[in-house]
Amino acid sequence: MKKAIIIGGTSGIGRGLAEELVKRNWIVGITGRRKELLHEIKSNSPNQIFTLEHDITELESSDEKMNRLFNELKTVDLVIVSSGQADINHKLDWAIEKKVIEVNINGIAKVYEFIFSKFKEQGYGHLVGISSIAAIRGNRHCPSYSAAKAFQSNYLEALRGMSKKRNLKIKVTDVQPGFVDTAMAKGEGMFWVAPVDKAVRQIYAGINKGKRKIYITKRWRLIAWLMKILPSWIYEKI
Repeated sequence: MKKAIIIGGTSGIGRGLAEELVKRNWIVGITGRRKELLHEIKSNSPNQIFTLEHDITELESSDEKMNRLFNELKTVDLVIVSSGQADINHKLDWAIEKKVIEVNINGIAKVYEFIFSKFKEQGYGHLVGISSIAAIRGNRHCPSYSAAKAFQSNYLEALRGMSKKRNLKIKVTDVQPGFVDTAMAKGEGMFWVAPVDKAVRQIYAGINKGKRKIYITKRWRLIAWLMKILPSWIYEKI
């Protein structure tokens, strides 16, 4: 029976993926900050789910907590990192920027580093990071969020290159969702908003195929292409 860990699996895409994996008979370890949600999720499938209270911004205890879950599961085939913080910040309020950076850069980088190191010890594994389509260009509505997602996407690419160069059996996948109907989706003018179950199905299919990058939903590949080629003077007016 395959085993997975989902970092940030108590809500949104992370929870949807946890439920999908359980349906497909995976053993799943789930981390999150909210005890009540962890208890609720475990009660639904007590024989397949392991839970761990874990705040990724608590850097000094992060490795120890994640190691505890790895040891409990013995071997881990897949880790999906779905933790994140998103806020619209037109006023460039530093308290908002600081929180986004703490979660989406410091916390996520620590998790990526730990997981990659554990997979090296184990000899194999598949790391999946949920970044965002926002990683492609800076976004004036949420500066730190788009910058942090670019950091995540580049970090994942660097780890993939490291794995290839060292001939490691570690796969690395960058999932870049557009708008998905979760609490993270904020702001006006959202379009092509995908239900969580559709996003989850497409992510799971892409993981099974070992894809390097997955756009969610698939039509967002077009938006990604347009964002990459759009001149700055046009992009800045959007």
